[in-house]
Amino acid sequence: MPRYRYEAVDAAGEVLRDYLEAPTPDAAVERLRDQGLLPLAVNEARGGWLRGGLVQPLFSKRPALSRKAVTLLTQQLASLLHAGMPLDRALTILIGVAEDERSKSLLERVQEKVRGGSTLADALEAQGAFSRFYLNMIRAGEAGGALETVLKRLTEFLERSQALRETVTSALIYPVILLTVAALSVIVLLAFVVPQFQRLFADAGKALPLATQIVIAVGEGFRHYWWAGLIVIGLIVMAGRWQLSQPDSRARWDRRLLRLPLFGDLIAKVETARLSRTLGTLLGNGVSLLSALTIVRETLSNQVLAAALGEVAEHAKTGRGLAEPLSETGSFPKLAVQMIRVGEETGQLQEMLLQVADTYDEEVRTAVKRLLTLLEPALILGLGVIIAGIIMSILVAILSLNELAF
Repeated sequence: MPRYRYEAVDAAGEVLRDYLEAPTPDAAVERLRDQGLLPLAVNEARGGWLRGGLVQPLFSKRPALSRKAVTLLTQQLASLLHAGMPLDRALTILIGVAEDERSKSLLERVQEKVRGGSTLADALEAQGAFSRFYLNMIRAGEAGGALETVLKRLTEFLERSQALRETVTSALIYPVILLTVAALSVIVLLAFVVPQFQRLFADAGKALPLATQIVIAVGEGFRHYWWAGLIVIGLIVMAGRWQLSQPDSRARWDRRLLRLPLFGDLIAKVETARLSRTLGTLLGNGVSLLSALTIVRETLSNQVLAAALGEVAEHAKTGRGLAEPLSETGSFPKLAVQMIRVGEETGQLQEMLLQVADTYDEEVRTAVKRLLTLLEPALILGLGVIIAGIIMSILVAILSLNELAF
């Protein structure tokens, strides 16, 4: 019988990770629900060190839907329900206008389950294409009879998240292009230009300066052992992925990233914006604080901040609220904590969380611009220094040959 690895939430809001045996993934999900657990993920366990350790991260399964496709689907479904159409009719229309086979096939499976008596949240959960946050929002909307409103809020949330992601991605395009051109320029110089001078130096019969010998050796390495370099890079990438797949190693790396000047502050702001917007959206749709904190913890990519939020959730069980435990962790920006405290004191926690998210979204944009202002001249200067060093090493050797001639 197949063995499945699952993640599920118990009645106390704790995330459980373990294995179970079941004939099919659906049977595994049903067994977890019979035990009073809320399944988050159920995946077949694969044996073997290579499959679990190194190969799996490199060849992971492609997600069923892209973020843009999920946002578009949510927006369209919200519009159709707002127009007064029943859910089944709305799904039929979405199937008809789907632009790719993946989306169409997924919507057909969802409609089939809905017609069979499943709720929309359960039908979406069975597809494995939607986040836990998304599913819980839909489930809360169905339970409160406000599915259309929840879909609108989800659309706004997804659009804001996508806008922030695209802002950061677009800002990094130029530095990446500049870094790539710089690397290619150096490789061309070392592998094709420098070797042209080797015969001249060899015919002179004089010992070359140390700098020139190093540059020529590096050029020879690029020309004859480039394949070894690719293998080394591949091994480093695989080892890095394996390290990041280990909880202890991932936590150490995340802690180091948070301590980096400029970059650590940017990471903290990005995670704070994500935390605040997700938590505010969940609370606004009737999800309890404890359940919302458990969900939000799973959305954070930095394990240090996720662990700190886990401590906050433990304190929340005792009724201490949110701001004080957040302050005690010392991992979150002080301004965000103070704003959350004000929200708790005034009874407007949800609104204040969304305001914190807006504030830190803008902070992230400003921080990215500031980093690029420093990064671009640094890359240009670094490229200039490297190329100047290569040229100077050749000139020193040529000058030494001229002295020998006279």
